[in-house]
Amino acid sequence: MGLGVPTRSIPVPPAPVDDTPAEGVITAAHLKAALHDGGEIALLDVREHGQYGWSHLFYAVPLPYSRLELDIERLVPNKAARVVVYDDGLSTVAARAAARARAIGYRNVLVLDGGVAAWAAAGYELFAGVNVVSKTFGEVVEHELDTPSISAEELQAALARGEDLVVVDGRPVDEYRKMNIPGAICCPNGELVHRIRSIAPDPKTRIVVNCAGRTRSIIGAQTLRDVGVPNPVVALRNGTQGWRLAGFDLEHGSDRLYPEAVDGNDEAADWLVGFAAVNGITFISPEVAGAWLRDASRTTYLLDVRTPEEYELHHAPGALHAPGGQLIQASDQWLGVRNARVVLTCDTGIRSAVVANWLKRMGWDVAVLEGGRSGWGRIGASGLGHEEAAGRLPALVVLRPAEISAMQADGGAPVALIDLRPGMAFRKGHVEGARWAIRPRLAAAVADLAADARIVLIAADPRIARCAAIDLAGLGRKVAGLATADAAGWTAAGFNVVATPDEPSEADCIDFLFFVHDRHDGNLEAARRYLAWETGLLAKLDDRERAGFAIIGAGHDVKEGNA
Repeated sequence: MGLGVPTRSIPVPPAPVDDTPAEGVITAAHLKAALHDGGEIALLDVREHGQYGWSHLFYAVPLPYSRLELDIERLVPNKAARVVVYDDGLSTVAARAAARARAIGYRNVLVLDGGVAAWAAAGYELFAGVNVVSKTFGEVVEHELDTPSISAEELQAALARGEDLVVVDGRPVDEYRKMNIPGAICCPNGELVHRIRSIAPDPKTRIVVNCAGRTRSIIGAQTLRDVGVPNPVVALRNGTQGWRLAGFDLEHGSDRLYPEAVDGNDEAADWLVGFAAVNGITFISPEVAGAWLRDASRTTYLLDVRTPEEYELHHAPGALHAPGGQLIQASDQWLGVRNARVVLTCDTGIRSAVVANWLKRMGWDVAVLEGGRSGWGRIGASGLGHEEAAGRLPALVVLRPAEISAMQADGGAPVALIDLRPGMAFRKGHVEGARWAIRPRLAAAVADLAADARIVLIAADPRIARCAAIDLAGLGRKVAGLATADAAGWTAAGFNVVATPDEPSEADCIDFLFFVHDRHDGNLEAARRYLAWETGLLAKLDDRERAGFAIIGAGHDVKEGNA
């Protein structure tokens, strides 16, 4: 099946005559209209992670200014797309981010006038937490489709009675290994349809899907119901957090991983054709996919939804890895442009079709690449953007601690150590005398330094230091080089490594989300707050946000085995 290559202009919302925004900015009212006008738009919250997590716009994609150059081309691959950036309205971060985006080549960048404060003042809702669109989607799915669930107490009693059931953990392997329901098998949601027959071959076995909270439990269970597995399927209500709140213990470090599946059989191929037809899944040829990727009038993402191991072994040129279950759970980590096109690929098409069905319900313009891996070589394009951002960042000399010690003793200009690691990492241990800073706060961090001070940037990721060097150069400051955060190396060179558990303060740690951060570490009250937040998301939607989801697709019904 081949499709033509549609093009469309990006509509601009009409501006009221008495509310014309200034050049380079957009008002809250204009932005609200733009978010629902059907055109492509990237809404980027350029504050740090902690600030974003406390309060942000519903469709906002987090892109901290500290790493803007590293992620913007992945999130917004088409430099012609409309881009709106915002901050709290009180700082210059959004304006600086807009300037950097324009310098990289983005041609249509606006700043939300007044930031989140202006958005709230205009009467629009703000949301706490992360991955909010995806998590809200999960709540809408449960509400619309009546996805059945089982409580922790009911599951524990069924396990104690030895009932014929299997608990399937729909999270990625690394999350599963941190903690899991006793006896659970790890099978990430994107792999469920591909592998469930090996996990539960007897159609009478009840399948319980869980995650850490709610979303992946709901989506995993509903996925199996939608594709018509004959087994009774339920979600574990509130996941591992609900299990702990019920007073039950979790396992840690488990290694019961999903089994290998048999690919390419005729039955699976027939199922794929039927599922796609019933649910209106679009398939496109590799040639059309390549044309879409070259079409500068639209944004197109090419995403490989298989396991990390499969992707690393071989993948289509230009395809980014987005494990299917996580793509649904955290769409804002991959899809930065609202109303963009999304092309999914895997090996056989089964996993792509299942994920495409969910993205379609979320409101995305999504298609599946025909032929799976057999067509990868025919795409003939590597996509828009996705340049190696690090290659355009300033080069910095890497300094060993002993070299820095020698600089301090050479009688030259003073040496200042600026530690750019996350605030909570700095608290745990840092070189005595080093100053903590992150990119948005560099000006304040160096304000009292001598004009000729030689600045050494300490970073766990050298690219973060290279981004910060752009701003320091703009301040007229000299960066002598960068150093790693290896505590042993510093100690060996004669430096003291100290801990400051309360410095930087919680107010200064804008890069850390304190919002129920320890809900998986035994803080049951944090778990309660998180679950209350998650179940409360649905009530916060306005009519236009709710209309963006199309939950009940053409193929939905309640299967006899799932009734």
